[in-house]
Amino acid sequence: MTSTPFASLTGTIGFYPVVHDAAWVQRLLDWGVRTIQLRIKAADHTPAEIEREVKAAVEAGKRVPGAQVFINDHWQLALAAGAYGVHLGQEDLDTADIEALRRAGLRLGLSTHTPAELARAHAVQPSYLAIGPIYPTTLKVMPYEPVGLAQLKDWALLAAPYPVVAIGGISLERMPGVLACGVDGVAVVSAVTLAADPQQAALAGLRLAAG
Repeated sequence: MTSTPFASLTGTIGFYPVVHDAAWVQRLLDWGVRTIQLRIKAADHTPAEIEREVKAAVEAGKRVPGAQVFINDHWQLALAAGAYGVHLGQEDLDTADIEALRRAGLRLGLSTHTPAELARAHAVQPSYLAIGPIYPTTLKVMPYEPVGLAQLKDWALLAAPYPVVAIGGISLERMPGVLACGVDGVAVVSAVTLAADPQQAALAGLRLAAG
């Protein structure tokens, strides 16, 4: 791997919602959230729809000072749209043009599930590392055992010097315990989008992350 690291984040991570369309990205930005991930699944959309969503999410982020909007998986579209950053899984390291992303100045977040994957991710010198699933999650089938808080604390040390995002089954109620493990950000999926009052949930998440 090259010795040039990916660009550093421009702000703290903190509360980090993962959402399924650009409308949610815009909504969260309006509510004061500054780190957001668009995770849109190819199986549910046409290529044209995905491209449109990625462009809209990137543009929404560009209009808000301090916004850090990451695009999950669709790195070619993110690159073409001039995205702030992309989030990739371990399997994407085998297929994505990592050097093109690095040269373009995009930030890179990488998913990790084991110490071995943490070590592999270190070699890429990403902008941040995600560790998960912290708790069991029903949103996607995971071939990994939940990390749990005790291991998260240890693995967060292994991730240094990169910022760490915890993800997987994290509710607002669980956020304080996760933050106490020394992570820099907490990613949530259903905690906002499936909340009875998403705006109040987002504001509560921001308050928790601010300590």
